[in-house]
Amino acid sequence: MDAAATIREYYDALRAGEPLGEFFGDETSDGDQPVKFGISERLVGADEIRSGLGEQTETTTGWTVESRALRVTERPRHAWFSDDVFMAWTDTERGIRYEFETRWSGTLERRTDDGSPVEDRNDDADWQFVGMHVSTAGSL
Repeated sequence: MDAAATIREYYDALRAGEPLGEFFGDETSDGDQPVKFGISERLVGADEIRSGLGEQTETTTGWTVESRALRVTERPRHAWFSDDVFMAWTDTERGIRYEFETRWSGTLERRTDDGSPVEDRNDDADWQFVGMHVSTAGSL
C-alpha cells in the first residue's frame, strides 16, 4: 500500500469509529517519538496518542471526513502530505455536533513488522504516521 492509501484508510477508520492508534509508529530505538496535534490537543508518544485517540473514539460518533485536496509526496522511506478536510462529529458526552473546515499535514515513515524504520524501499513494510497536524482557522 502506498502512503496516500494509508492516509485514506485512516480517514475511513475515523469515519467508521475504528481504532486509530495503530496508524502511528512507536518510539524508535533512538528515542524519537511520534506526535499528533489536533484541533485542541497535543499528543506526544505512541502511548499518549493511542490513549487520546481511544478516548476520542469512545466519546464521539457520526463522523464526516471529506478530503478535498490531498497531496502526497512519497520517497522510499518517508512521505509527507497536506489536505483540506471538512470534518464533523457528535460529542456523545455533551450532545454537541461540531463541524470544521480543517487543514491537515503530516509525515509518514515506512516501518517493518517489528516497528523499525526500513533502510531501503520495502513493499512489505507499512506506512505509519510519525507526525500529524490538524488545525482550523476558527476556535473550538
